[in-house]
Amino acid sequence: MVFHRRGFLRRVAALLGAGSLSLGRVRQTGADSLDEQLEIVDTHQHLWDLDKFRLPWLKPGDPLCRSFLTEDYLKATEGLSVTRAVYMEVAVAPEQKLAEAEFVIQLCRREDNPTVAAVIGGMPGEAGFRDYILRFKDSPFVKGVRQIPPPARGGRFLYEQHDFVAGIRLLGRLGMCFDLCMPPGRLQEAIRLVDACPDTRFVCDHCGNADPKAFWSDSRRRDHPRAGPPSHEAEPWRRGMAELAKRDSVVCKISGIVARAPREAWTADDLAPIINHCLEVFGPDRVMFASDWPVCTRAATLRQWVTALREVVGQRSREEQRKLFAQNADRFYGLA
Repeated sequence: MVFHRRGFLRRVAALLGAGSLSLGRVRQTGADSLDEQLEIVDTHQHLWDLDKFRLPWLKPGDPLCRSFLTEDYLKATEGLSVTRAVYMEVAVAPEQKLAEAEFVIQLCRREDNPTVAAVIGGMPGEAGFRDYILRFKDSPFVKGVRQIPPPARGGRFLYEQHDFVAGIRLLGRLGMCFDLCMPPGRLQEAIRLVDACPDTRFVCDHCGNADPKAFWSDSRRRDHPRAGPPSHEAEPWRRGMAELAKRDSVVCKISGIVARAPREAWTADDLAPIINHCLEVFGPDRVMFASDWPVCTRAATLRQWVTALREVVGQRSREEQRKLFAQNADRFYGLA
């Protein structure tokens, strides 16, 4: 498949102007009945080439332990009208973070793929972060930074460390955002980081990493005993996300949860409690669609995830759906 970004966007704009694009509710007759004209901005696209980069978290035997390239992404999104994508760092080896950032900037400059922006890897609490991030202060493509926090050291979570907080404040001064990607049990630390950095914008990844099994009924658990117990309880997650959502500087990515669902044993109804809670507490203007591809393929294809999400939000207004799938992302990242 050959992707020509400018040509495709011109066709989308023409159809929108003529009223020919239907952005309404998905037709519920199966996965292949998805309204293929829905414009989507994917705010969490992973790509990696294992011939170029080392990803220490990948282990032999893991289905993800292979390269996932742009051509693979184009195949995964075929027919879904993904017009733009924001690359998300992939936790390469620390010494390769600069090379990863330079790689994706070059990708964004090209016209043969939908990737138009990036959240790059970085270590805000480490010596040298200031010089590292200042390299990109004038880049139109670098929108922010993510560092997935390790377990607490010496009783102090990464988000609470002084030098780390200083690095996040620097991002705010540069107009960049920071992605929060922590387990549900660490939501309070994320809230304190947000409060300590009032001039920085934040993105809560993957609905706060909620586990769909936490919302299963007792009968559902009995029907799927091999799925195992949930990684957290539902009510603390609900309270934590509601508290985080009170901070106007935080937006929430509706993503990631399907990768935590038991493969071959999940439905859209399993995901609905998480999705609906995030949409309610963050509101229609602070939520963004994200695929988390290819990590989502642990349990679903990208199309299956989009279809499930459209089913969950199908009763919401067209305006809310447009915001969720494209408009909020365009505004937050300055893509339009």
